[in-house]
Amino acid sequence: MSKSVIITCAPTGGIHTPTMSEHLPITPTEIAKASIDAAEAGAAIIHLHARNPETGKPDPRPELFQDFLPRIKQSCNAVLNITTGGGLGMSREERLRAASTVSPEMASMNMGSMNFGIFPMLDKYSNWKHDWEPEFLAMTRDFIFRNTFGDIEYSLRELGEAHGTRFEFECYDLGHLYNLAWVVDQGWVKPPFFVQMVFGILGGVGADLDNLVHMHTIAEKLFADDYEWSVLAAGRHQIPFTTQAALLGGNLRVGMEDSLYIGPGQKATSSAEQVRKIRSIVENLGRTIATPDEVRARLGLKGADNVAF
Repeated sequence: MSKSVIITCAPTGGIHTPTMSEHLPITPTEIAKASIDAAEAGAAIIHLHARNPETGKPDPRPELFQDFLPRIKQSCNAVLNITTGGGLGMSREERLRAASTVSPEMASMNMGSMNFGIFPMLDKYSNWKHDWEPEFLAMTRDFIFRNTFGDIEYSLRELGEAHGTRFEFECYDLGHLYNLAWVVDQGWVKPPFFVQMVFGILGGVGADLDNLVHMHTIAEKLFADDYEWSVLAAGRHQIPFTTQAALLGGNLRVGMEDSLYIGPGQKATSSAEQVRKIRSIVENLGRTIATPDEVRARLGLKGADNVAF
C-alpha cells in the first residue's frame, strides 16, 4: 500500500460509437484535448486509439495517430500507450501498424482470444448517426476477438524487441494471466510487467468483487514482485471497481473507452472528469497519485525522448 497509484486514462477507445455520447472524442484535435486534460487531472498514462474524423469509426491509420501524438507530448509529460487491440474486426497487421510506426514507450497487449460481445448495446439506441454503428455492434454476436499465441509472439517481437516498447498486458479472464505466465517462461518479455485486469465485458470475467480478489491472488502467485497490477471495469462498474483496486493496493484505469458515465444516469462530459473523481476518492483513502516519471521508473520504460513522434 506504500506505492503511489498509477492512474491510466483511455479517452476514446474502439467500443463506443458517436451516437452513444456527444462527448466522445472523435477528431485528432478532440482526442488530443481529452488526453491533455486527463493528464492535467492526474492520469500518468494515456491509452490511445484513433478514429476516422468524419465517421468516428475506429481507424488504424498511423497518420491519424501522428496528428494527435505530438500535440499531447508537447503539452504534458504523460506516458503515451498505443493500442494494439485496435478496433474489433481489424487484422493483426492493422492493429499493430500505428504502434510499429510511432515506437511508443508503452502499448497494450491482449493476452487471449475471446468472445467480445458489445451487441447488447443495440437495444439502447434507435436513431444512429452513422450506418456503420449498428453493423459494428451487431457483428460481435458472432465474433471472436483473436489473440492467439502466434499473434502475441508476433507482436512482442515486432514491437517489443524491435522498438523497446513495453506492454500493458490486458487480461480479460483468469486464463489470460496463465497465458502471460507462459509467455514469461518463454523469455519473450522481462519484468517488471504491467498487468491490466479487465472486468465486465460480455465474454470475459464478470465485474464481481470475488473475481477481482481471485485474479489478484493468482497474479501474486504467478508474478510475485515482478509486476504492477491495475484494474479497469466497463460501464457502471468503472468507479466502484477501480476504488476496490485502490483499497487492495493496486492501480486503476478510467476513461470514456470504458464508461460514458460519471454516475448513475449521468453522462461524463470528459475523461478528465472521471480522472478527477477517482483521484479524489483515492486521495481520500490516504493514497497518493503516481507521476509520469515515477511510472517510467517503476515500469522500466525507455523514455519519451525515444519515441518516433
